[in-house]
Amino acid sequence: MTQIFYLLSITALIVSFFKSKEKTMLALKKAWKSFENIMPQFLAIIFIIGIMLSILTPDQISQFLGSESGWIGVIIAAVIGSITLIPGFVAFPLAAALLKSGAGYMQIAAFVSTLMMVGIVTIPVEIKYFGKRATIIRNVLAFIFSLIVAALMGVLI
Repeated sequence: MTQIFYLLSITALIVSFFKSKEKTMLALKKAWKSFENIMPQFLAIIFIIGIMLSILTPDQISQFLGSESGWIGVIIAAVIGSITLIPGFVAFPLAAALLKSGAGYMQIAAFVSTLMMVGIVTIPVEIKYFGKRATIIRNVLAFIFSLIVAALMGVLI
C-alpha cells in the first residue's frame, strides 16, 4: 500500500512539473521549508520517546498504563495526553510503541484522544482568541469525551 502512495505522489509530481515547472519548484521549496521547521520538534520527540522506552521496562509501562491499571491508568494517560504537545504523526507511532510495550487499549485511547483534543499548553493562546469561558468549556468537554472514547474502546476491543 505504501508503494502505491509513493508511486501516485511521484506521478503527480511529474505531471505537475510538466504542467508548470515554476509552480512545482515553488511547491517543493515550501515543502522543504516545512520539513526543516518540523524536523527539530520531530527529532526531540523521537529522542524523548527513545529515552522513555529505554528507562521504562514493559512491566513498568504495564503497571501504569496496562489493562490491569484500569481507570487509574486511563486517568494517568489522559492527564499526560492533556499536558503534552505532540503532533499526530508522532503520537500514533508512540501509541503503537506503548501498546507493544504493554500499555492497554483503553489507556492509549485516552492518551491519544486527549493529546489531540485537550490543550493545556495552548490554553493562553486559546484564551486570547476564544475567551476564558469558551476555552475552559472546550477543554473540559474534550477531556470528558476522551474518557468516553476510552470507555468505548475498552468495551469494543
